[in-house]
Amino acid sequence: MTCLITGSTIRTGCIYCFARPTHSYLGLSPGLDFESRLFAKVNAAELLRRELAHPAYKPEHIAIGVNTDAYQPCERDKRITRQVLEVLSECGHPVGMITKSSLIERDIDLLAPMAAKGQACAAITITTLDSDISRTLEPRAAAPSRRLRTIRTLTDAGIPVSVSVAPIIPFVTEPEIERILEAARDAGAVGAHYVVLRLPFEVNPLFQQWLEAHFPERAARVMNRVREMRGGKDYDSDFSRRMHGEGVWADLIRQRFDKTVARLGLGGLGGRFERLDTTGFRRPLVVPASTGTGRAKAAGQLDLF
Repeated sequence: MTCLITGSTIRTGCIYCFARPTHSYLGLSPGLDFESRLFAKVNAAELLRRELAHPAYKPEHIAIGVNTDAYQPCERDKRITRQVLEVLSECGHPVGMITKSSLIERDIDLLAPMAAKGQACAAITITTLDSDISRTLEPRAAAPSRRLRTIRTLTDAGIPVSVSVAPIIPFVTEPEIERILEAARDAGAVGAHYVVLRLPFEVNPLFQQWLEAHFPERAARVMNRVREMRGGKDYDSDFSRRMHGEGVWADLIRQRFDKTVARLGLGGLGGRFERLDTTGFRRPLVVPASTGTGRAKAAGQLDLF
């Protein structure tokens, strides 16, 4: 069941978000509608429990917070992410969290015991250390300094944390690559990865409007470098190239990133979610919706009546 949340509810409105096109699929705008009309999967935990209980299910690593951040402001009230984590914790199912929100700290009581068994890790996205840039680039998201504190808090709780330097925007956030990695390492991060700016069709005009409004003197240079990393186009959706780009500039970014990661020793989560342990998984008890009895039954167990 999915419900549409409108009114005072808002989303972190990152101008570069590659998830914006999903609203276009639904006949809504990738601009204001994306930020103000949210779809909440209110029975996500129930459906997850049902899927995990299926006799044919084999545990695989689950990443939460990809499309989009699972800790949107409405999560404080809806607690959908919290409910999903409760199911995963109960089943011993591995999970990796990706977020730029400090709200993840609320769920340390679930994530820390899972991490102790090799079943949980987290990635905190830091795009820039400049609070002025962040304020317009990622409105309503946690400030960069707050995200660094979140890395420290999770690390102190025993949860392995990597930093996601994403997206890297030429001439805007790109000069900060080394400083971001150093700050994250100092905060306790043990791994790192990056993504260069992606501009799908619906995102492209929104980002260029933002660029002209906030960096008009370098807008042309930024887009020229973006195109250089995308084979002359604003965007290339090819799966093998879309995350890191191609060409000289993409190679320079990769070399800078790799050398800094090696210097700082940020290789502890190189495999990230793939290194989580699936051997502790146990199927959950489920309540069959058809009976209405409220009695839980084990996965694969037949009804007596």
